[in-house]
Amino acid sequence: MAQLSLKKIEKVYPNGFKAVHGVDLDIRDGEFMVFVGPSGCAKSTLLRMIAGLESISGGELRIGDKLVNELAPKQRGIAMVFQNYALYPHMKVYDNLAFGLKLAGQKKSEVDQRVRHAAQLLEMEHLLDRYPKQLSGGQAQRVAVGRAIVKKPDVFLFDEPLSNLDAKLRASMRVRLTELHRTLRESGQPATTIYVTHDQVEAMTMGERICVLKEGVIQQVDTPTNLYDRPANAFVASFIGSPEMNIREARLQAQGEGLAVVLGGQVLPLPAAKAAKVRGRAGAVRFGLRPEHISAAPRAQGDSVAVPATLRFIEHMGSEVFVHLDIGEVPMTARVPSDQLNGLAEKARGAQHDFHLQLGQAHLFDAETGLNLL
Repeated sequence: MAQLSLKKIEKVYPNGFKAVHGVDLDIRDGEFMVFVGPSGCAKSTLLRMIAGLESISGGELRIGDKLVNELAPKQRGIAMVFQNYALYPHMKVYDNLAFGLKLAGQKKSEVDQRVRHAAQLLEMEHLLDRYPKQLSGGQAQRVAVGRAIVKKPDVFLFDEPLSNLDAKLRASMRVRLTELHRTLRESGQPATTIYVTHDQVEAMTMGERICVLKEGVIQQVDTPTNLYDRPANAFVASFIGSPEMNIREARLQAQGEGLAVVLGGQVLPLPAAKAAKVRGRAGAVRFGLRPEHISAAPRAQGDSVAVPATLRFIEHMGSEVFVHLDIGEVPMTARVPSDQLNGLAEKARGAQHDFHLQLGQAHLFDAETGLNLL
């Protein structure tokens, strides 16, 4: 069993700086969990605490049923892949893969079987006789992963392993690592995986669940779909999604028997279902709407409201464009399919155009706490 349980985990450095604040998290046996957040959010620190490379200042860390707070890394049943692959330059790939097993006293036949099995999984049998200097970045990354696989750990720990690769290779390696996790699980070697990244695209495409961190505090732990559709607060809403959600200062006020949001001088009536969730509230709020829910033409959905806007500029992204506009003095971004521009691209900077906001997809966040009110 390789489930992990973190209870009130804290990290305080000798100078008094508190990096991790009472983290409570359960990671299921065989799960692919991603830690994501901006630089300095303590995601790598938390991973290193799990690995035993950083001491734990408070709380309990269990792997399976074992309390591991004071155990050395080699006693925890983990294997870690770093951002810097740290391959032995004087050893061929085969020996890089085999070195840890030989050090542990494994039989030669067992070492050979594990090395060749890992090489087959990672499609690098043809690399076994090469030295690290003869490898590309992607190949070196696969060797680092293979070195972890041969250990047959209970837990895989990945600390931003793709950050040194170019964009195209990163995309292919995301797929490879995700497929590898599933292959191992299906083959009866269901190692729990914790993957650290600052890249929300990696997080969304790879994680079965994602733990979003900010300044050493968990903001939300959920599936990629739920994080995107139902963010717990404004930070999660803005961090998950590209381009990020439009979140702007607004005001909530009564309108007849319902409620409306005042944004950039425009009064936007909330759909009844959403108004019911914030009934009785009024005053300052933060209004959130994802770019794909702002369109340049009317949509079939009945919750679409047209508002006049001023064009600022357009970013062409191939099959879609990002339209930057102002509603009054409030800047917004719309994500529009290229075939639905309807002449918008020919309009000059400063031109007026009606945009359609799907208010049924809107979010409202508390102006002070940032918590999602809907």
